[in-house]
Amino acid sequence: MPTYFMEGGSSIHFAESNPTGDPPVVLLHGLGSAGESWQFQFEPLSELGFRVVAPDIPGFGWSPWPGGPVSIPRFATFIAQFMQGIGAFPAHVVGISMGGTIALQLALDYPHLVRSLGLVNTFARLRPHAVRVGEWFYFIARMVLARLGGVERQAEMVARRIFPRPEQEALRETLKQHIRQADPKVYRGAMRALMRFDVRQRLGEVRVPTLVVTGEADTTVSPAVQEELVRGIPGAQHVVIPGGGHAVIVDAAEAFNQALVTFYQSLR
Repeated sequence: MPTYFMEGGSSIHFAESNPTGDPPVVLLHGLGSAGESWQFQFEPLSELGFRVVAPDIPGFGWSPWPGGPVSIPRFATFIAQFMQGIGAFPAHVVGISMGGTIALQLALDYPHLVRSLGLVNTFARLRPHAVRVGEWFYFIARMVLARLGGVERQAEMVARRIFPRPEQEALRETLKQHIRQADPKVYRGAMRALMRFDVRQRLGEVRVPTLVVTGEADTTVSPAVQEELVRGIPGAQHVVIPGGGHAVIVDAAEAFNQALVTFYQSLR
């Protein structure tokens, strides 16, 4: 796995496919996951000629945390430095869940680096009044377990929520491995940052083509919350993947890939 070394001695590990391709597509993973979670997107996007890059966000996967406060804007700054450092810009930037908030922040703070946005099962703001009771309870339980229950219990709860079906055992184990690998302090800090994240008033500033993808069966981020992105971002397109869960890039990969490919073809 390649590594980009940032100023100050920190580093970002990343997976890459078709390194001579153009333009670049930068894929940002969700909370507790890693760049390899985009494995089902590498080949389809590479076959279209794109350079596909999927970093481990600092504090997750193999990318160490450089220290200091944890926030979505800071994550976005790290990704901006990374993209410029490896020459992967302007890029089609796609993010799922936490990665989607980072992608959105990146487009707002570093618009020159972003060619288009793909926002997958994510949000501009997450608050109780907009989330079903069961989903809000899940977030609270995650926060409590992250602080008191230990990494193993956190990994088990999240993996079973994201991949509930018996035939998804291998996917559960992979996600649990990623969560165990994450820096616990960064994991907890990222959860708090996601609860505070609110860019609703800035959505009108997004000036790049945007695709919002919603897994119809997402039980982590309510589809109603995701619709706020569609209403707030000028010209945003919205695709709902039937039967897709929160990990729609994996559990409905073929339909997700087709939606993404269709979107990129429309931009050419």
